Parts: sequence; structure tokens; C-alpha cells
Amino acid sequence: MAINQIIIEELVEDEKEKVRNLLVGSYQQYEDAYANPQVWEAYLTNIKGSVDNPDVEKILIAKSDDKILGTLQLFLSSEKAYQRPELQIFSPIVRLLAVHPEARGRGIAQELLKASLDFAKSQGADKLYLHTGDKMQKAVRLYEWLGFKRDRTKEFMNNDILVKCYRFDL
Repeated sequence: MAINQIIIEELVEDEKEKVRNLLVGSYQQYEDAYANPQVWEAYLTNIKGSVDNPDVEKILIAKSDDKILGTLQLFLSSEKAYQRPELQIFSPIVRLLAVHPEARGRGIAQELLKASLDFAKSQGADKLYLHTGDKMQKAVRLYEWLGFKRDRTKEFMNNDILVKCYRFDL
């Protein structure tokens, strides 16, 4: 799959099903990390439903030659992103960053995250947050390489999984 120019756009209604499929295809690699198949199925259901989440501020997509290769979602607070007002995050938060498995390693996630930083600045924010888990080691390396720093004060437990926080100071 040759990549030409990558264009970052906002998701439009008729692309939602493609983005659902991209999310499932991208996150499928983590299925084996779930001991309980019901927990995995619930996670997939949540991922699919996320495209219609009324609390999402913006869904970005990365396209090349009219193919959707990546996506991420932006929220304006921890309450909207996770129903966790106690985290006291009132800056944009990135969720569900996904890149098609055949398009990885070509800078798509970087372009989506750069667009997210631009969005955060446009909102007058001084920080951009994201949360991740230990099973997403390649993603963590990318976040750290881009300049995100761990923020243990904004972490939480999801069942028995520590959800780690990373913050980019704008």
C-alpha cells in the first residue's frame, strides 16, 4: 500500500462505517491480551459505538487517495472522555488513535497527533492529554518520542488495568 500525501480531515457521516471497521481492525491485535472473551467483546462494542458518541468534540481521519488510513477522537474534558470528572482534566484529550495495520510506520499517527496539538492550541489549551495501557508499547514509544510526558496524577484503574496518562505541554 503506497502512501501518497496524507490529508487530515474531520469525519463526515458517510465515513463512519469505514472508521468503525478501521478501529476494529486496528485494535484486533490486542485481543489476546484479554483473558476474558466477554470483556474483549464489550471493548469492541464500545470502540464501534465511539464513532457516535455525543460527547466527542471532533473525530479526525487521515486519508490518502481517498482511503481512510487512521483516526482519533478528541474530547474537551475527562468527564466527556471517560465520565471521570474526578480526574479534573479540562484540556483536550485524545482517545482511540488507530492506524490501519497495513499503513503503520508511515507517519500517520504522528500527523493525527500534530493535528490534535493544533486543535488544542485553537481551543486556547495549554495541555493535550491521552491515556494508554501497557499493552500498547509501540504507541507509548511514539508518544514519548513526540514529547508527551507521563502524568501519574491523572491515571486511573479500569477494572484491573492501570490506565496511564501522558501529557503534552503546549
